[in-house]
Amino acid sequence: MTFQLPTPAALEVRPVPQRIAFMAAPTEGARHEYDRLAERYGNVPPGEAEVIVCLGGDGFMLETLRVVLEMELDTPVYGMNCGSVGFLMNPMAEDALPEKLATTQAAELYPLRMRAQTKSGEVFHALALNDVFLFRQTRQAAKLRVEVNGMVRMPELICDGALVSTPAGSTAYNLSAHGPIVPLSGNLLPLTPICPFRPRRWRGALLPSTAYVRFSILEDEKRPVAAVADSLEIRDVVTVEVQEDRTRHVTVLFDPGQTLSERITAEQFSA
Repeated sequence: MTFQLPTPAALEVRPVPQRIAFMAAPTEGARHEYDRLAERYGNVPPGEAEVIVCLGGDGFMLETLRVVLEMELDTPVYGMNCGSVGFLMNPMAEDALPEKLATTQAAELYPLRMRAQTKSGEVFHALALNDVFLFRQTRQAAKLRVEVNGMVRMPELICDGALVSTPAGSTAYNLSAHGPIVPLSGNLLPLTPICPFRPRRWRGALLPSTAYVRFSILEDEKRPVAAVADSLEIRDVVTVEVQEDRTRHVTVLFDPGQTLSERITAEQFSA
């Protein structure tokens, strides 16, 4: 019996974009590339662009994607790495940029929605494309109660903190905290403790993407906790609720053969 491997699907070819918006991180290298590319290809506001080109690192890419979400744009974002790691970015290449953009491959990312309430009663809402995490504010360990879909799954977790990650963010802080890497198509959300003390050997859980997670901070006066949604930090929280928001998404573009799914898979085989 012989087996025939499937051939790769043909690359989607989109129209060559004529209107590109460039956005650059506030670094010398990114600003230099911004000036060169804007002069060569022109520059339009994000709301008028067919493609947004983000110049910077992963942090600035997340800021750019958050702007796209807040403006409720359907415009895809293509990152060019002017930073360090650049997991969400493509290599810097100035020549034939519009033609290159027409052959990129797209990945749709769904954000987490965080609702955090503080000791004073203030309520904050935020979106996160990487993760939502809780972390102790003082030398005292945090004490958290963890509920999933209204059921108390862990009455008391003593730890430095805990996080819920998107699949795209599972290779970031989640991986550093020894959480699992999740493929984009997995429809799963990692729930990962950060330096757990009790239960000492608990390594977290993989939840369905429809899960609703609620953290309650125990002994909040003695053990204050902050909540962070990507780059937004809220101090002195008492409850934090996290759920994937399937009503919103952003589209990120990658060079052929370098899709986010491929990068996530490759990361699982790296040393």
